[in-house]
Amino acid sequence: MQDEDLRELDEEFEEEDSQKDKYLTFKIAGEEYAIEIKFVTEIIGIQKITEVPDMDEYVRGVINLRGKVIPVIDVRLRFHYDFLEYNDRTCIVVVEIEDRSVGLIVDEVSEVIDIPEANVDPPPRTSKGARGRYIQGMGKVDDQVKIILNIAKLLTEEERATLDEIAQD
Repeated sequence: MQDEDLRELDEEFEEEDSQKDKYLTFKIAGEEYAIEIKFVTEIIGIQKITEVPDMDEYVRGVINLRGKVIPVIDVRLRFHYDFLEYNDRTCIVVVEIEDRSVGLIVDEVSEVIDIPEANVDPPPRTSKGARGRYIQGMGKVDDQVKIILNIAKLLTEEERATLDEIAQD
């Protein structure tokens, strides 16, 4: 390897290391959720969403973000909570899921926090199957618990393929 290649690898390692144990926290239906910061590309305020016909209710449509069409899902609806009118606290968290950009509508973004691996417990066993599959772990922060979402399992492979089609059309 050349020096330049080694420097690039070193920079990538440092970037990954600086994101280790860092989570973006947000609220949905009064509960605190978290996702690993390494998946987050940006956070934007709610904006005009173009509806796409024949989609599941939680797929709200697409947005145009600097010329890139990004599908947007409402996490509240994905988790089968009642719809809540969007307000000035509602945000779209743009994440990368397997090289795909997806916007996640959340009730409000809280903060970026550290949750050391030692403070993350496995997800509880649930009989609700679907909702349980989204949970990566339970992060203990002071006297609170943050539900850490497994961002890769938020959408099934079929749903990701459908969203890809939407973004390309």
